[in-house]
Amino acid sequence: MKSDTPEELHPDSADQEISRLIDEVISTSQTDEKYRQKMQRRKEVQDQRIAKAIPEKGLIIVNTGHGKGKTTAALGMVLRSLGHGYKVAIVQFIKGAWEPAEKRAFSHWENQLEFHAMGEGFTWETQDRDRDLDKAAAAWEKSLEFINNPDFKLVLLDEINIALKLGYLQVEEVLAGLAQKPADKHVILTGRGAPPALIEKADLVTEMTLVKHPFKDQGVKAQAGIEY
Repeated sequence: MKSDTPEELHPDSADQEISRLIDEVISTSQTDEKYRQKMQRRKEVQDQRIAKAIPEKGLIIVNTGHGKGKTTAALGMVLRSLGHGYKVAIVQFIKGAWEPAEKRAFSHWENQLEFHAMGEGFTWETQDRDRDLDKAAAAWEKSLEFINNPDFKLVLLDEINIALKLGYLQVEEVLAGLAQKPADKHVILTGRGAPPALIEKADLVTEMTLVKHPFKDQGVKAQAGIEY
């Protein structure tokens, strides 16, 4: 006799079960009652997973990959945190000389937000490796201040992965710094080329995949409101 309580499901099995139910609903003609039963089963599986979930944990979040949207996705989390009344810090490792529009837009939250654009542009623009190294070191020191400060709920380290990829920072020192953060603090690290050790340490990793890009495919320059 089938129990009214859903069986225990491993997280991977739960994902497979939900996918199967969705596929069945999409691929077959369902009566209203059959549809209701399948959606009820899906709700039971999801409720079971949520009931077992950890209530709260400070996350290490990595947005990487060659596709566009790494910083944009991180700024969405920044906006969400500001909306909850949390204090947020942003440190930009590469951008800075551009005076990006994000800095102006977020100026409305000056009581909640610390914004430090500490880079001077990309390496082909600065053409001074020693200065780039100094700027990256200074940005990392500023980042550590916010990582260790319990008043800040979220810290965004924008384009730090590029600084790591170029050897301006060592992944070991970044991992050591992240290990110091309060248990409830979230830290987002963006930029292509995130090193494997950082990906291994992270709680949430998203890789943006490039499919088409207007500059690469059509020669369209970076545009206000889209790229900056």
